[in-house]
Amino acid sequence: MRELVRRIDAATPAGRDRAVDALRAAAVLGVVLGHWLVTALVSDSGTLRGASPLQDMPQLAPVSWVFQTLAVFFLVGGHVGVRSHAAARAHGVTYRSWLGARITRLCRPLAPLLALWAVAVIAMLAAGTGLDTVRTLVKLVLSPLWFLLVFAVLTAATPLVARLNPLWPLAVVLHVDLIRFGFGGPDRLGWINLVAGWLVPYTLGAAWARGELTGRACRLLVIGGTAAAAGLVLWCGYPASMVGVPGAQISNLNPPTLAAVAFGVAQCGLALLLLGPLRRAMRRPAAWAAVALVNLSAMTIFLWHQTALMAVTTAGLLAGPLPGLHTVPGEAGWLVARVAWLPVFGAALALCWAAFHPYEQGGRRRSRGASRVVRRSAPDKPAPRKGGVTHA
Repeated sequence: MRELVRRIDAATPAGRDRAVDALRAAAVLGVVLGHWLVTALVSDSGTLRGASPLQDMPQLAPVSWVFQTLAVFFLVGGHVGVRSHAAARAHGVTYRSWLGARITRLCRPLAPLLALWAVAVIAMLAAGTGLDTVRTLVKLVLSPLWFLLVFAVLTAATPLVARLNPLWPLAVVLHVDLIRFGFGGPDRLGWINLVAGWLVPYTLGAAWARGELTGRACRLLVIGGTAAAAGLVLWCGYPASMVGVPGAQISNLNPPTLAAVAFGVAQCGLALLLLGPLRRAMRRPAAWAAVALVNLSAMTIFLWHQTALMAVTTAGLLAGPLPGLHTVPGEAGWLVARVAWLPVFGAALALCWAAFHPYEQGGRRRSRGASRVVRRSAPDKPAPRKGGVTHA
């Protein structure tokens, strides 16, 4: 292990901003742990149905504040995407080649997931598994995939939004919610926010890459975003939970609401303020090795974490309904039991990782042309700008 840590540290370019990778790793792991804590599969007369402890225990809403970290992922995505595209242009790589390389790396790990679940669905139906159970399991697998579509769209739009002021997409989210909730507009209008809402942290990442976010600006993001989110929850009827709750009339995430976007803005500001401490922490070879390993398989971890949860849950049925795994998440004891199951979910995810991470790594080893040039040439540290947080 020490030798692996040493090799990872030695192989890292001296100019790489390790804090960027630390933020990405934290965002991915936050989503995984959040899903594992608030997603329940209840065994009910031989059928598995989805449930959430947030339904019966709304006091757990702060859990969603900690683990709903997608805004940070889009922040990092915008930062890296803008710098990567700029480096590609500087080396004569066409937009088409640059985009193709990035989309391939994003989506390649998806193929084995879809193939395995296609076989699993056929096998479950052939074995007589109830349609409700199959539908519940497939929904858990497919529901996180909206992220890939939105991230791919924003990646494709990087040259257009590279200098876009984040206030513009924020204004779109504001007006969509005003029409929906203030004037009784159609709910389907909210799907505009699926792109506009996540474009806000993506453009904040672009501003970060340009060195335009000073320490003062980051503090304003934290204060303003927190105040706006709190006000919307306390006085405007938005849910306190920053993730969807089954049966709730309004979801802050599906599609994103102004409250979720404001909360994400605060998260982004806090993430940028933590860059200095993160850079110091990442000087430790062991800490950096852990972050680097997560980043190398970030999409594999994201795509397979729900499968790991479902594998443990269905295997556990052989021992009968187990607390925290198959029981109704309606009391604090369920949460304590669920926390105890987290290492088991982690072990199942490790098995999925061992089996399927070569697909993600294979894409990087075999990528040619533009992706190789971009990886070799993209600066890990942007040029310093006076007052910006990026030159720390």
